Amino acid sequence: MTTYDWRWYRGEQLDTHTLYALLALRTAVFVVEQQCAYQEQDGHDLSATTDHLAVWAEGTLAASLRLLAPVSPREPVTIGRVVIAPDHRGSGLGHRLMAAALAHLAERWPGRDAYLSAQAHLQNYYAGHGFVAVTETYLEDDIPHIGMHRRGG
Repeated sequence: MTTYDWRWYRGEQLDTHTLYALLALRTAVFVVEQQCAYQEQDGHDLSATTDHLAVWAEGTLAASLRLLAPVSPREPVTIGRVVIAPDHRGSGLGHRLMAAALAHLAERWPGRDAYLSAQAHLQNYYAGHGFVAVTETYLEDDIPHIGMHRRGG
C-alpha cells in the first residue's frame, strides 16, 4: 500500500521543486494526455491567496489541486487544477483529495460556498462530494465542462 505525504502550500511558499512538480503533472495530464493545447500557467499559482494541496508518494507528486480565495464576501472559493497522476488513479486517492480540500476550505473560509468547473464526465464524482450542476455543459479548451456549486456548511 502506498504511503502518501499530504502538504498544503500557500502560493508564495512554493519552492522551485514543488512548483515545477505541480506544473509538470498538470501539463502531463491536462495538455499532453488530454491533448489540449492551452496556457496552463495562468498567474494564480504563486499568489498569496492561492492554497495548493500536493500529495507526494516516495518523493513524486501523485496528486494536487488548488483553492483560489474569493475576491468578494459573496464569492465562493474556487477549486481547480484537480489532478491525479496516472499511476495513482483508481486507488480512492481522488476522493481523499477532495475530502481534504473541503475540510481545508471549511477551516480557512468557514461557511463559504465552493465552485468548480468540472470536466463533464466527472459530474457524478463531484456530486458525490456535495456539488450540484449550476450550468449547462459548455466547452472549455474543446473539452465538455459543467459548472458545479457546493453550499458551505
